[in-house]
Amino acid sequence: MTAPGLFITLEGGDGSGKTTQASLLRDWLESEERIVVRTREPGGTEVGVLIRDIVLHHRGEVSPRAEALLYAADRAHHIATVVRPALERGEVVIQDRYLDSSVAYQGAGRVLGRDEIRDLSLWATEGLLPDLTVLLDLDPATARARLDAADKPFDRLEAERDEFHARVRAEYLVLAAAEPERFLVLDASLPADEIAEAVRARVTALLAL
Repeated sequence: MTAPGLFITLEGGDGSGKTTQASLLRDWLESEERIVVRTREPGGTEVGVLIRDIVLHHRGEVSPRAEALLYAADRAHHIATVVRPALERGEVVIQDRYLDSSVAYQGAGRVLGRDEIRDLSLWATEGLLPDLTVLLDLDPATARARLDAADKPFDRLEAERDEFHARVRAEYLVLAAAEPERFLVLDASLPADEIAEAVRARVTALLAL
C-alpha cells in the first residue's frame, strides 16, 4: 500500500524568502530519501504558465474579479493534474503559494472579500487543504528593500503600494490565527538556516504520524 503523501505550502509576501526555504526543504527531504515534487502557483503547469503571464506580467488592466478567476482556474488545473496525482503516489509536494495567497491578495489586497475568494478556491480544488502551511512573515518595508536589492523588474503585485501589501500581511496573520494546527508562522527576517531548522522540525513531526 502506498504511503500517504504530504502537501506543504509556503506563503508570505513577495520578498519573504519562500523560494529559498522551498529549496532547502526539498534538499533535506531528498536527503531523507523522500520523493519530492516542487511546484508553484500560478505556473505549475503549461496552462499555468500562460495564466501566470497574464496575471503577473500583462501590461493592460486586469479587473480584480477576472484576476481572481484566473488564479482559481490555474489552481483547479494544477491540483487535478500535478498535486493530487503526486499525493496519491505518496510523494511530498512543496508548493510556493496556494489558496491562502488568493485570500490575502485578492480577498484583502483587492478587497474582494475573504469568504468569497476562499469558497472559490475550495470549489476549484474540491476542498484540498495543505497538511502544513509555512507562513514567512515579514513587514512590507523590509520586503520592499529585499526586492529593490534583487534589481529585477517588479511584477503587477510586487509593484502595488505599501498599503496593499500591509493589508495582505494582516490577512495572512488572521488566516494563521484561525487555523493554528495547519500554519507555522515564522519571522522571515531570521537567518535562512534558522528558519529551515524550524520547518524541518515541524515536517519531521508530520512524517512521523
